[in-house]
Amino acid sequence: MIFEHEIPSKSKLYFGECAKIKRQLEATSAETLEQNGFEEIVTPLFSYHQHASFEDETALLHLHDEHNDTVTLRADSTADVVRIVTKRIGRTTESKKWFYIQPAVSFPTVEQYQVGAEILDGSFDEVVNTATNLLEKLEIDALLQISNMRIPLLLNEKYGVDLKLFHDTNVEAILALDFPWISKLVKLHTVEDLNDLDGIPADIQAELTLMKEAVEKIAYSSVIVAPLYYAKMRYYGSLTFRMFHENELLVHGGVYSIEEVNAAGFALYTDACINQKMKNIDINNKG
Repeated sequence: MIFEHEIPSKSKLYFGECAKIKRQLEATSAETLEQNGFEEIVTPLFSYHQHASFEDETALLHLHDEHNDTVTLRADSTADVVRIVTKRIGRTTESKKWFYIQPAVSFPTVEQYQVGAEILDGSFDEVVNTATNLLEKLEIDALLQISNMRIPLLLNEKYGVDLKLFHDTNVEAILALDFPWISKLVKLHTVEDLNDLDGIPADIQAELTLMKEAVEKIAYSSVIVAPLYYAKMRYYGSLTFRMFHENELLVHGGVYSIEEVNAAGFALYTDACINQKMKNIDINNKG
């Protein structure tokens, strides 16, 4: 039985202080990104092309247009932004920096509001500095984690290590691998740790050096490295970053390639940021 006041699971409702914080957060984000040279774009909620971004289409909500062609609701903004900018409006603008403030929806009734930014031909340090600057403007403290997806992929492709070990963060099983340098790789956590890579194979060293060089260009103090972090991404295959506060994921991004277009981007998860703001209000009220 569905009651009159019920809303579907994982759909969103904002009211009162929460709605006010959402509005202020989005307004500050728009102003900050515009000041950094980004133009705004709002992509259609309906798409013919979302399936190209998902290996498993079960996350997509399928509908049909008036010609009975399949359309899906927007479950990912990044691919649509890149596709629309390069293939539809590219001749009318020279802008390579775009931001959006909109939700993504997925099966069965999941809504996820995001503030996203994409930089065509952008660099990793440029997009990370944009994200950290945005969080500072929003007055949200966060820990920045730098990773390189190419490292676990190399360990899988060249050394035969099962990617599931990295996906599940199975440290015990990773340390049990028959490589004399694996424990050193597991223990890399700080930026300073990247200064001593002796004993690690040259191909993996090259990817760690790439991380080190990227960190040196980032103007942010709270940084850790996670070279063995792995999550199966739709388009990320090299340098990635995440930002956390109290184990809550606030931002995720990196460099990527979509249909031979190289870009860098991130998504700021609006609801996670609202949660942090609400917690601060509760703490101040109790104080």
